[in-house]
Amino acid sequence: MASPPDPKKPKMSSDDDADEPTSPTADCAPAEPRRRYKRRKIAIFLAYCGAGYQGMQKNPGARTIEGDLEEALFLSGAVPEHDRALPRRYDWARAARTDKGVSAAGQVVSGRFYIDPPGLLDRLNSHLHPQIRIFGFKRVTSSFSAKKFCDRRRYVYLLPVFALDPNAHPDRESVMASLGTGNELLKCLECSERGRKVDGLMGRQSKHSDQDANIDAGKGEGVDVVYESQTEVKTINGKEEEKQVEALVSDHSNGEEMEMVARASEFSYGEMEKERFSAILKHYVGTHNFHNFTTRTKAEDPSARRYIISFEADRVFSFDGVDFVRCEVIGQSFMLHQIRKMIGLAVAIMRNCAPESLMEVALKKDVNINVPTAPEVGLYLDECLFTSYNQKWKDSHEDLSMEAYLGTGGKEFKMKHIYPHIASMEIKEGAVALWLHSLNHQIIPFPIPGIECRVCQSRTC
Repeated sequence: MASPPDPKKPKMSSDDDADEPTSPTADCAPAEPRRRYKRRKIAIFLAYCGAGYQGMQKNPGARTIEGDLEEALFLSGAVPEHDRALPRRYDWARAARTDKGVSAAGQVVSGRFYIDPPGLLDRLNSHLHPQIRIFGFKRVTSSFSAKKFCDRRRYVYLLPVFALDPNAHPDRESVMASLGTGNELLKCLECSERGRKVDGLMGRQSKHSDQDANIDAGKGEGVDVVYESQTEVKTINGKEEEKQVEALVSDHSNGEEMEMVARASEFSYGEMEKERFSAILKHYVGTHNFHNFTTRTKAEDPSARRYIISFEADRVFSFDGVDFVRCEVIGQSFMLHQIRKMIGLAVAIMRNCAPESLMEVALKKDVNINVPTAPEVGLYLDECLFTSYNQKWKDSHEDLSMEAYLGTGGKEFKMKHIYPHIASMEIKEGAVALWLHSLNHQIIPFPIPGIECRVCQSRTC
């Protein structure tokens, strides 16, 4: 006969059991049950300055905006411990990706998070670096995805006005072509005075100068390539040619250099310049194959076809003494480096480094050319638009728009973080100025008589 089972041992009390709801007794008052919060699908509106970050998307081993956001969501209680660093488990999505160094004034991310107890916004911002700011969040439908439901993105590129002036920051070919014309461009005085080391910088400091420079006199008929460093000077074709080039450079007075700078400073973004630049940018509007405006995407890939809604550059504003042209582009979506390459080619045409006809060639499916890439520092994501979603759910959900946050920190963030970073990078580092010196090496055709065009393979281009 089987023995009776052992009597059930009493449950040991523990600290964990203290929070569990208990039944009321005559000796003690009923304990308040612990509240259980539900996850809610929300869209989060934020802005960030891209300085010091390797882009928006999370990348192992790199500091990214998403990496900091995920950690802040966990520390603020929006994500539980078992979902930490596992964004798929809380349906994470971003409306747009930004490259290394690119900022955003109106980024949107979505997911299922614990938004209770109240105060989530303050908790999130307390765990983020000051250059990342969350403005607020809104409840959305359960099927919402910031990536899939965003039907257009608006980016802005702040381009220094001088970048459109052909006489400002000349490239090596322009300097070489000007020799002997009576209107020589010796060197970029702005960059040399600031001690910037520029590939292709024409002109030479005195042997007794305290400044260091890397000088490349360019390649041309009857002219040798000259390199100068702090400790040695040498030429490719011998010492006799070195003396000839040195004499050629020294014959030009500093007054002519100042005259060149004066001509460049007189340039302004007037109606004629605005009309020409707008006409160039208009080539991008519509559906085109942008395989030449990105990397690792072939022309046959369907993703190379993108739809550009508008591209305008009709406003100029100044910040910290630098005049910028506000280039605003709206499109359904963009590929890696696409906007920076679109700006790069447009600037090359404005500076007469390439013919305007190259625009149509670059958008052809069967042509591969090297399109210049403008620096990333001037680009920022201005807003993600959810027009279709807002129209469909206008009766039951709030509109997803940055307008509600412009007065609560949106404009202030741009003035405090994004604009100063762009201006300081130009003033201190010369981000665009240095890029202009090498611009002519990055594009393929250059209409010089007697030189074969690398697009049409003829001498009659």
